[in-house]
Amino acid sequence: MKRKKRLQAMNCTCHHLRMATRAVTQFYDTRLRATGLRGTQFSVLAAVNEVGPVPVTGLAQRLMMDRTTLTRDIKPLQKRGLIDVNQGADRRVRLLSLTEEGHRAFEAAVPLWEAAQEEIYQSLGKKTWKRLMENLDQTAKNATDIKAPK
Repeated sequence: MKRKKRLQAMNCTCHHLRMATRAVTQFYDTRLRATGLRGTQFSVLAAVNEVGPVPVTGLAQRLMMDRTTLTRDIKPLQKRGLIDVNQGADRRVRLLSLTEEGHRAFEAAVPLWEAAQEEIYQSLGKKTWKRLMENLDQTAKNATDIKAPK
């Protein structure tokens, strides 16, 4: 009788990336707690701050997120008055922009984020950090480029 090959789930790329992501997210959440922002919310504010009024779909692509997930993540930021959602020239397009309060919240969070960045950088060391950034960028690109089966 043929033996079944054991599934090596603990060697799964997705599993390891998600574990690392959860640990790093918790680290940033802790460092940003005083601002009332989570690390993921800071990333959204930073992206909107960088590109100005941006369509939801464009921001989702930039952040490599599903549009519906991004829409769900924006709701608490909108409720807090940090993000405005306005209709674009094309009525089907919703544009995101930071409110004045959003700019203040983002600016207040930047020094805490910078300190967290420095902690991560120092804990990994320059070479490891740089290699990690390159490997993560390449992994994201490769995963995006792989064609889904038809």
